[in-house]
Amino acid sequence: MVKEMGVHVYRFSLSWTRILPTGIINNVNKAGIRYYSDLIDELIRANVTPMVTLYHWDLPQRLQEMGGWTNPEMISYFEDYARVAFEQFGDRVKIWTTFNEPWHVCEQAYGQDYMAPSYDFPGIPSYLCGHNLLKAHAEAVHLYRNRFLPTQNGKIGITVDTSWQEPKTDSDEDKEASEMGMQFYIGWFCHPIFSNNGNYPQLMIDRIDALSKQQGFPRSRLPKFTLEEIDRIKGTSDFFGINTYTTVLVQKNDRNNTIGHRVPSFQHDMNTVESKDPVWPRGASVWLHVVPFGMYKLLNWIRKEYDNPPVYVTENGYSDYGGTKDIGRVNYYNSYLEAVLDAIEDGCNVKGYIAWSLMDSYEWKAGFTEKFGLYHVDFKNPNRTRVQKTSAKVFARIIRTNKIDWDYQPEPEVFIPSSGNRNLCQVSYTLSLVLFFVALLVR
Repeated sequence: MVKEMGVHVYRFSLSWTRILPTGIINNVNKAGIRYYSDLIDELIRANVTPMVTLYHWDLPQRLQEMGGWTNPEMISYFEDYARVAFEQFGDRVKIWTTFNEPWHVCEQAYGQDYMAPSYDFPGIPSYLCGHNLLKAHAEAVHLYRNRFLPTQNGKIGITVDTSWQEPKTDSDEDKEASEMGMQFYIGWFCHPIFSNNGNYPQLMIDRIDALSKQQGFPRSRLPKFTLEEIDRIKGTSDFFGINTYTTVLVQKNDRNNTIGHRVPSFQHDMNTVESKDPVWPRGASVWLHVVPFGMYKLLNWIRKEYDNPPVYVTENGYSDYGGTKDIGRVNYYNSYLEAVLDAIEDGCNVKGYIAWSLMDSYEWKAGFTEKFGLYHVDFKNPNRTRVQKTSAKVFARIIRTNKIDWDYQPEPEVFIPSSGNRNLCQVSYTLSLVLFFVALLVR
Protein backbone atom coordinates (compact mmCIF):
# COMPACT_ATOMS: atom_id res chain seq x y z
CA MET A 1 0.00 0.00 0.00
CA VAL A 2 2.80 2.41 0.84
CA LYS A 3 4.48 1.76 -2.51
CA GLU A 4 1.16 1.98 -4.32
CA MET A 5 0.52 5.40 -2.77
CA GLY A 6 3.94 6.64 -3.83
CA VAL A 7 4.65 8.24 -0.46
CA HIS A 8 8.07 9.65 0.41
CA VAL A 9 8.12 9.18 4.18
CA TYR A 10 6.35 6.60 6.35
CA ARG A 11 5.79 7.39 10.02
CA PHE A 12 5.29 4.57 12.49
CA SER A 13 5.71 4.04 16.22
CA LEU A 14 7.75 1.50 18.13
CA SER A 15 6.19 -0.48 20.96
CA TRP A 16 8.45 -0.27 24.01
CA THR A 17 7.36 -3.70 25.27
CA ARG A 18 7.99 -5.36 21.90
CA ILE A 19 11.66 -4.39 22.30
CA LEU A 20 12.01 -4.48 26.12
CA PRO A 21 9.20 -6.74 27.44
CA THR A 22 9.51 -5.53 31.04
CA GLY A 23 10.48 -2.02 30.01
CA ILE A 24 13.98 -2.50 31.43
CA ILE A 25 17.15 -2.87 29.39
CA ASN A 26 18.36 -6.15 30.90
CA ASN A 27 15.82 -8.08 28.80
CA VAL A 28 15.99 -7.26 25.07
CA ASN A 29 13.60 -9.13 22.77
CA LYS A 30 15.54 -10.12 19.65
CA ALA A 31 12.32 -10.98 17.80
CA GLY A 32 11.04 -7.46 18.41
CA ILE A 33 14.27 -5.97 17.10
CA ARG A 34 14.03 -8.17 14.01
CA TYR A 35 10.39 -7.20 13.43
CA TYR A 36 11.15 -3.49 13.18
CA SER A 37 14.47 -4.00 11.42
CA ASP A 38 12.71 -5.94 8.66
CA LEU A 39 10.10 -3.22 8.29
CA ILE A 40 12.75 -0.50 8.06
CA ASP A 41 14.73 -2.47 5.49
CA GLU A 42 11.63 -3.02 3.37
CA LEU A 43 10.77 0.69 3.46
CA ILE A 44 14.26 1.64 2.35
CA ARG A 45 14.13 -0.90 -0.48
CA ALA A 46 10.94 0.84 -1.60
CA ASN A 47 12.74 4.22 -1.46
CA VAL A 48 10.57 5.34 1.47
CA THR A 49 12.17 7.19 4.39
CA PRO A 50 11.20 5.80 7.83
CA MET A 51 10.09 8.37 10.43
CA VAL A 52 10.08 6.57 13.78
CA THR A 53 8.35 7.56 17.02
CA LEU A 54 9.77 6.07 20.21
CA TYR A 55 6.70 6.48 22.42
CA HIS A 56 3.05 6.50 21.38
CA TRP A 57 1.15 6.19 24.68
CA ASP A 58 1.95 2.53 25.51
CA LEU A 59 4.05 2.30 28.69
CA PRO A 60 5.22 -1.17 29.79
CA GLN A 61 2.94 -2.34 32.61
CA ARG A 62 5.79 -3.05 35.03
CA LEU A 63 6.94 0.55 34.76
CA GLN A 64 3.39 1.77 35.27
CA GLU A 65 3.29 -0.22 38.50
CA MET A 66 6.27 1.88 39.62
CA GLY A 67 4.21 5.04 39.22
CA GLY A 68 4.53 5.52 35.50
CA TRP A 69 5.43 9.02 34.36
CA THR A 70 4.93 10.46 37.84
CA ASN A 71 8.13 8.65 38.85
CA PRO A 72 11.33 10.54 37.91
CA GLU A 73 13.12 7.21 37.51
CA MET A 74 11.20 6.93 34.22
CA ILE A 75 13.68 9.45 32.74
CA SER A 76 16.54 6.96 32.91
CA TYR A 77 14.41 4.03 31.79
CA PHE A 78 13.27 5.96 28.72
CA GLU A 79 16.86 6.96 27.93
CA ASP A 80 17.89 3.29 28.12
CA TYR A 81 15.08 2.32 25.76
CA ALA A 82 16.00 5.11 23.35
CA ARG A 83 19.63 3.93 23.36
CA VAL A 84 18.58 0.45 22.24
CA ALA A 85 16.47 1.93 19.41
CA PHE A 86 19.28 4.22 18.24
CA GLU A 87 21.81 1.37 18.35
CA GLN A 88 19.61 -1.08 16.48
CA PHE A 89 17.90 1.17 13.91
CA GLY A 90 19.74 4.50 13.80
CA ASP A 91 22.00 3.49 10.92
CA ARG A 92 18.86 3.51 8.71
CA VAL A 93 16.40 5.80 10.52
CA LYS A 94 17.10 9.47 9.82
CA ILE A 95 14.02 11.08 11.39
CA TRP A 96 13.13 10.36 15.03
CA THR A 97 10.45 11.68 17.35
CA THR A 98 10.67 10.99 21.07
CA PHE A 99 7.05 11.37 22.19
CA ASN A 100 3.74 11.49 20.39
CA GLU A 101 1.17 13.89 21.90
CA PRO A 102 2.48 14.39 25.46
CA TRP A 103 -0.71 16.23 26.43
CA HIS A 104 -2.62 12.96 25.95
CA VAL A 105 0.11 10.99 27.72
CA CYS A 106 -0.21 13.20 30.80
CA GLU A 107 -3.58 14.95 31.06
CA GLN A 108 -5.89 12.34 29.56
CA ALA A 109 -4.11 9.47 31.32
CA TYR A 110 -3.38 10.92 34.76
CA GLY A 111 -5.71 13.90 35.11
CA GLN A 112 -8.74 12.25 33.49
CA ASP A 113 -10.33 8.83 33.15
CA TYR A 114 -9.80 8.56 29.41
CA MET A 115 -6.46 7.10 28.29
CA ALA A 116 -4.53 4.39 30.13
CA PRO A 117 -3.80 4.26 33.04
CA SER A 118 -6.94 6.39 33.68
CA TYR A 119 -5.91 7.80 37.06
CA ASP A 120 -8.72 10.38 37.04
CA PHE A 121 -6.67 12.49 39.47
CA PRO A 122 -7.06 16.09 38.26
CA GLY A 123 -4.68 18.96 38.76
CA ILE A 124 -1.56 17.28 40.16
CA PRO A 125 -0.13 14.07 38.57
CA SER A 126 -0.54 15.31 35.00
CA TYR A 127 1.94 18.11 35.73
CA LEU A 128 4.34 15.64 37.37
CA CYS A 129 4.04 13.50 34.24
CA GLY A 130 4.76 16.45 31.95
CA HIS A 131 7.78 17.48 34.03
CA ASN A 132 9.36 14.04 33.86
CA LEU A 133 8.41 13.53 30.22
CA LEU A 134 10.13 16.76 29.16
CA LYS A 135 13.30 15.76 31.00
CA ALA A 136 13.16 12.27 29.48
CA HIS A 137 12.77 13.80 26.02
CA ALA A 138 15.78 16.05 26.60
CA GLU A 139 17.99 13.20 27.81
CA ALA A 140 17.10 11.06 24.78
CA VAL A 141 17.90 13.96 22.44
CA HIS A 142 21.23 14.71 24.12
CA LEU A 143 22.09 11.01 23.99
CA TYR A 144 21.38 10.93 20.27
CA ARG A 145 23.24 14.15 19.49
CA ASN A 146 26.29 13.31 21.57
CA ARG A 147 26.71 9.64 20.77
CA PHE A 148 24.87 8.78 17.56
CA LEU A 149 24.48 11.93 15.45
CA PRO A 150 28.14 12.08 14.32
CA THR A 151 27.82 8.74 12.53
CA GLN A 152 24.08 8.44 11.88
CA ASN A 153 23.38 12.02 10.69
CA GLY A 154 19.68 12.04 11.51
CA LYS A 155 17.18 14.48 13.01
CA ILE A 156 15.28 14.15 16.27
CA GLY A 157 12.31 16.05 17.64
CA ILE A 158 8.95 15.79 19.37
CA THR A 159 5.30 15.80 18.25
CA VAL A 160 2.65 17.73 20.18
CA ASP A 161 -1.04 18.12 19.42
CA THR A 162 -3.83 20.65 19.66
CA SER A 163 -7.00 21.90 18.09
CA TRP A 164 -6.79 25.52 17.00
CA GLN A 165 -8.29 27.71 19.74
CA GLU A 166 -10.54 30.14 17.87
CA PRO A 167 -11.94 33.08 19.90
CA LYS A 168 -15.72 32.73 20.11
CA THR A 169 -16.14 36.46 19.52
CA ASP A 170 -13.88 39.40 18.66
CA SER A 171 -13.83 40.52 22.28
CA ASP A 172 -10.52 41.01 24.06
CA GLU A 173 -11.56 38.44 26.66
CA ASP A 174 -12.14 35.74 24.06
CA LYS A 175 -8.84 36.57 22.37
CA GLU A 176 -7.16 36.17 25.75
CA ALA A 177 -8.92 32.81 26.13
CA SER A 178 -7.55 31.74 22.75
CA GLU A 179 -4.01 32.59 23.78
CA MET A 180 -4.48 30.90 27.14
CA GLY A 181 -5.65 27.73 25.40
CA MET A 182 -2.68 27.72 23.02
CA GLN A 183 -0.20 28.21 25.84
CA PHE A 184 -1.71 25.45 27.98
CA TYR A 185 -2.09 22.90 25.17
CA ILE A 186 1.06 23.64 23.14
CA GLY A 187 3.15 25.92 25.35
CA TRP A 188 3.16 23.42 28.23
CA PHE A 189 5.49 21.17 26.24
CA CYS A 190 6.84 23.45 23.51
CA HIS A 191 7.79 26.58 25.44
CA PRO A 192 10.49 24.69 27.39
CA ILE A 193 11.92 23.36 24.10
CA PHE A 194 11.35 26.00 21.43
CA SER A 195 11.22 29.38 23.19
CA ASN A 196 14.27 31.59 23.63
CA ASN A 197 13.93 31.63 27.42
CA GLY A 198 12.90 28.03 27.98
CA ASN A 199 10.77 26.96 30.96
CA TYR A 200 6.98 26.78 31.03
CA PRO A 201 4.94 29.71 29.67
CA GLN A 202 4.91 32.51 32.22
CA LEU A 203 1.13 32.82 32.20
CA MET A 204 0.89 29.10 32.98
CA ILE A 205 3.39 29.44 35.83
CA ASP A 206 1.60 32.47 37.29
CA ARG A 207 -1.92 31.09 36.91
CA ILE A 208 -1.22 27.69 38.52
CA ASP A 209 0.90 29.25 41.28
CA ALA A 210 -1.85 31.73 42.20
CA LEU A 211 -4.60 29.10 42.13
CA SER A 212 -2.50 26.67 44.16
CA LYS A 213 -2.15 29.25 46.93
CA GLN A 214 -5.90 29.93 46.87
CA GLN A 215 -6.58 26.19 47.07
CA GLY A 216 -4.41 25.72 50.16
CA PHE A 217 -1.40 24.04 48.60
CA PRO A 218 2.00 24.83 50.19
CA ARG A 219 3.59 25.12 46.73
CA SER A 220 2.55 25.34 43.11
CA ARG A 221 1.04 22.20 41.63
CA LEU A 222 3.21 22.91 38.55
CA PRO A 223 6.74 21.65 39.37
CA LYS A 224 9.67 24.01 38.93
CA PHE A 225 12.70 23.39 36.74
CA THR A 226 16.16 24.29 37.98
CA LEU A 227 18.18 26.69 35.84
CA GLU A 228 20.31 23.75 34.73
CA GLU A 229 17.20 21.80 33.68
CA ILE A 230 15.85 24.77 31.74
CA ASP A 231 19.09 24.96 29.76
CA ARG A 232 19.17 21.19 29.36
CA ILE A 233 15.69 21.06 27.78
CA LYS A 234 15.86 24.24 25.67
CA GLY A 235 16.62 23.61 22.00
CA THR A 236 16.15 19.83 22.15
CA SER A 237 14.24 19.43 18.89
CA ASP A 238 15.36 19.71 15.28
CA PHE A 239 11.80 20.26 14.08
CA PHE A 240 8.31 21.05 15.37
CA GLY A 241 5.96 18.08 15.01
CA ILE A 242 2.27 18.95 15.22
CA ASN A 243 -0.80 16.70 15.17
CA THR A 244 -4.04 18.56 14.48
CA TYR A 245 -7.48 17.68 13.17
CA THR A 246 -9.99 20.36 14.06
CA THR A 247 -10.81 23.70 15.71
CA VAL A 248 -12.73 24.70 18.83
CA LEU A 249 -14.34 27.98 19.85
CA VAL A 250 -13.08 29.28 23.20
CA GLN A 251 -14.18 31.87 25.72
CA LYS A 252 -13.06 32.72 29.21
CA ASN A 253 -14.50 30.69 32.03
CA ASP A 254 -16.62 32.47 34.65
CA ARG A 255 -19.67 31.87 36.82
CA ASN A 256 -21.98 32.19 33.82
CA ASN A 257 -20.31 29.71 31.47
CA THR A 258 -18.59 27.17 33.73
CA ILE A 259 -19.01 23.68 32.28
CA GLY A 260 -18.09 20.94 34.69
CA HIS A 261 -14.60 22.13 35.64
CA ARG A 262 -13.29 20.29 38.67
CA VAL A 263 -11.10 22.15 41.13
CA PRO A 264 -8.19 21.77 40.91
CA SER A 265 -7.81 20.55 37.32
CA PHE A 266 -6.02 21.30 34.08
CA GLN A 267 -9.27 22.67 32.64
CA HIS A 268 -9.83 24.99 35.59
CA ASP A 269 -6.21 26.13 35.45
CA MET A 270 -6.57 26.94 31.74
CA ASN A 271 -9.69 28.98 32.51
CA THR A 272 -11.43 28.49 29.17
CA VAL A 273 -14.65 26.91 27.92
CA GLU A 274 -14.71 25.16 24.55
CA SER A 275 -17.61 24.88 22.10
CA LYS A 276 -18.31 24.22 18.42
CA ASP A 277 -19.91 26.31 15.70
CA PRO A 278 -23.03 24.36 14.63
CA VAL A 279 -22.43 25.24 10.98
CA TRP A 280 -19.09 23.41 10.88
CA PRO A 281 -19.33 20.05 9.07
CA ARG A 282 -18.60 17.10 11.35
CA GLY A 283 -16.83 13.79 10.88
CA ALA A 284 -17.81 10.56 12.60
CA SER A 285 -15.83 11.55 15.70
CA VAL A 286 -17.85 13.81 17.98
CA TRP A 287 -14.82 16.07 18.44
CA LEU A 288 -13.86 16.38 14.75
CA HIS A 289 -15.25 19.30 12.77
CA VAL A 290 -13.98 20.39 9.36
CA VAL A 291 -12.46 23.86 9.83
CA PRO A 292 -9.56 24.39 7.40
CA PHE A 293 -8.84 27.95 8.53
CA GLY A 294 -7.82 26.48 11.89
CA MET A 295 -4.89 24.70 10.24
CA TYR A 296 -3.81 27.96 8.60
CA LYS A 297 -4.03 29.95 11.85
CA LEU A 298 -2.28 27.25 13.87
CA LEU A 299 0.73 27.11 11.55
CA ASN A 300 1.03 30.89 11.61
CA TRP A 301 0.77 30.93 15.42
CA ILE A 302 3.68 28.46 15.61
CA ARG A 303 5.67 30.60 13.15
CA LYS A 304 5.23 33.74 15.24
CA GLU A 305 5.50 32.14 18.68
CA TYR A 306 8.64 30.07 18.07
CA ASP A 307 10.57 31.99 15.42
CA ASN A 308 9.41 29.89 12.47
CA PRO A 309 10.87 26.44 13.20
CA PRO A 310 10.82 23.65 10.58
CA VAL A 311 7.38 22.07 10.92
CA TYR A 312 6.13 18.58 10.12
CA VAL A 313 2.37 18.17 10.25
CA THR A 314 2.70 14.68 11.69
CA GLU A 315 -1.01 13.82 11.80
CA ASN A 316 -4.09 15.19 10.06
CA GLY A 317 -7.18 13.32 8.93
CA TYR A 318 -10.93 12.74 8.83
CA SER A 319 -13.25 10.09 10.29
CA ASP A 320 -16.40 8.58 8.82
CA TYR A 321 -18.46 5.45 9.45
CA GLY A 322 -17.12 3.46 6.53
CA GLY A 323 -17.52 3.04 2.80
CA THR A 324 -15.09 3.47 -0.05
CA LYS A 325 -16.58 6.46 -1.92
CA ASP A 326 -15.37 8.79 0.83
CA ILE A 327 -15.94 12.25 -0.64
CA GLY A 328 -16.01 13.80 2.83
CA ARG A 329 -12.42 12.67 3.38
CA VAL A 330 -11.41 13.86 -0.11
CA ASN A 331 -12.80 17.32 0.58
CA TYR A 332 -11.14 17.37 3.99
CA TYR A 333 -7.68 16.64 2.61
CA ASN A 334 -8.08 19.05 -0.29
CA SER A 335 -9.17 21.88 1.99
CA TYR A 336 -6.60 21.26 4.73
CA LEU A 337 -3.76 20.93 2.21
CA GLU A 338 -4.83 24.22 0.68
CA ALA A 339 -4.66 25.75 4.16
CA VAL A 340 -1.13 24.35 4.57
CA LEU A 341 -0.11 25.87 1.24
CA ASP A 342 -1.60 29.22 2.23
CA ALA A 343 0.49 29.10 5.41
CA ILE A 344 3.61 28.26 3.38
CA GLU A 345 2.94 31.30 1.20
CA ASP A 346 2.83 33.37 4.41
CA GLY A 347 6.33 32.15 5.19
CA CYS A 348 5.58 29.18 7.47
CA ASN A 349 8.47 26.74 7.32
CA VAL A 350 6.39 23.59 6.68
CA LYS A 351 8.57 20.68 5.55
CA GLY A 352 6.05 17.87 5.31
CA TYR A 353 2.50 16.67 5.79
CA ILE A 354 1.48 13.28 7.16
CA ALA A 355 -2.04 11.89 6.88
CA TRP A 356 -3.82 9.79 9.45
CA SER A 357 -4.20 7.08 8.43
CA LEU A 358 -3.05 4.69 5.78
CA MET A 359 -5.85 2.20 6.49
CA ASP A 360 -8.80 1.77 8.84
CA SER A 361 -7.61 0.75 12.28
CA TYR A 362 -8.61 0.32 15.90
CA GLU A 363 -9.27 3.90 17.04
CA TRP A 364 -8.71 3.67 20.78
CA LYS A 365 -12.00 4.04 22.67
CA ALA A 366 -13.97 4.35 19.43
CA GLY A 367 -12.85 0.85 18.45
CA PHE A 368 -13.76 -0.02 14.86
CA THR A 369 -16.76 2.32 14.67
CA GLU A 370 -14.83 5.29 13.28
CA LYS A 371 -12.76 4.97 10.10
CA PHE A 372 -9.81 7.23 9.31
CA GLY A 373 -8.12 5.16 6.60
CA LEU A 374 -7.43 5.91 2.98
CA TYR A 375 -7.69 2.15 2.51
CA HIS A 376 -10.82 0.26 3.52
CA VAL A 377 -10.22 -2.78 5.72
CA ASP A 378 -12.69 -5.68 5.78
CA PHE A 379 -12.53 -6.57 9.47
CA LYS A 380 -14.93 -9.48 8.92
CA ASN A 381 -12.40 -11.19 6.67
CA PRO A 382 -9.64 -13.12 8.50
CA ASN A 383 -7.22 -11.77 5.86
CA ARG A 384 -8.28 -8.17 6.63
CA THR A 385 -8.69 -7.40 2.94
CA ARG A 386 -7.63 -3.85 1.99
CA VAL A 387 -8.92 -1.83 -0.96
CA GLN A 388 -8.29 1.73 -2.09
CA LYS A 389 -10.94 4.29 -1.22
CA THR A 390 -11.53 7.29 -3.46
CA SER A 391 -9.38 9.33 -1.04
CA ALA A 392 -6.39 7.01 -1.54
CA LYS A 393 -6.47 7.62 -5.29
CA VAL A 394 -6.86 11.36 -4.78
CA PHE A 395 -4.00 11.51 -2.31
CA ALA A 396 -1.74 9.42 -4.51
CA ARG A 397 -2.37 11.89 -7.33
CA ILE A 398 -1.52 14.83 -5.06
CA ILE A 399 1.75 13.13 -4.14
CA ARG A 400 2.53 12.43 -7.78
CA THR A 401 1.64 15.87 -9.18
CA ASN A 402 2.04 18.18 -6.16
CA LYS A 403 -1.31 19.69 -7.17
CA ILE A 404 -4.79 19.76 -5.66
CA ASP A 405 -7.60 19.09 -8.15
CA TRP A 406 -11.05 19.55 -6.62
CA ASP A 407 -12.71 17.98 -9.66
CA TYR A 408 -10.81 14.70 -9.35
CA GLN A 409 -13.07 12.24 -7.53
CA PRO A 410 -12.38 8.80 -9.03
CA GLU A 411 -14.28 5.63 -8.30
CA PRO A 412 -12.74 3.57 -5.49
CA GLU A 413 -11.28 0.12 -5.95
CA VAL A 414 -14.00 -2.54 -6.12
CA PHE A 415 -14.71 -4.04 -2.73
CA ILE A 416 -16.24 -7.52 -2.53
CA PRO A 417 -17.56 -8.32 0.96
CA SER A 418 -15.93 -11.31 2.62
CA SER A 419 -17.41 -14.74 2.07
CA GLY A 420 -16.01 -17.71 3.95
CA ASN A 421 -12.23 -17.80 3.94
CA ARG A 422 -11.64 -16.51 0.42
CA ASN A 423 -8.47 -14.45 0.23
CA LEU A 424 -9.26 -11.32 -1.78
CA CYS A 425 -6.11 -9.53 -0.71
CA GLN A 426 -3.70 -8.73 -3.53
CA VAL A 427 -0.83 -8.10 -1.16
CA SER A 428 -0.43 -8.15 2.61
CA TYR A 429 2.13 -6.47 4.82
CA THR A 430 2.83 -6.82 8.52
CA LEU A 431 2.75 -3.28 9.83
CA SER A 432 3.35 -1.63 13.18
CA LEU A 433 0.66 -0.25 15.48
CA VAL A 434 0.48 3.26 14.07
CA LEU A 435 0.45 3.86 10.32
CA PHE A 436 1.11 7.09 8.55
CA PHE A 437 2.46 8.47 5.31
CA VAL A 438 3.78 11.80 4.11
CA ALA A 439 3.82 13.81 0.93
CA LEU A 440 6.28 16.70 0.84
CA LEU A 441 4.49 19.70 -0.55
CA VAL A 442 6.03 21.90 -3.22
CA ARG A 443 4.14 24.89 -4.51
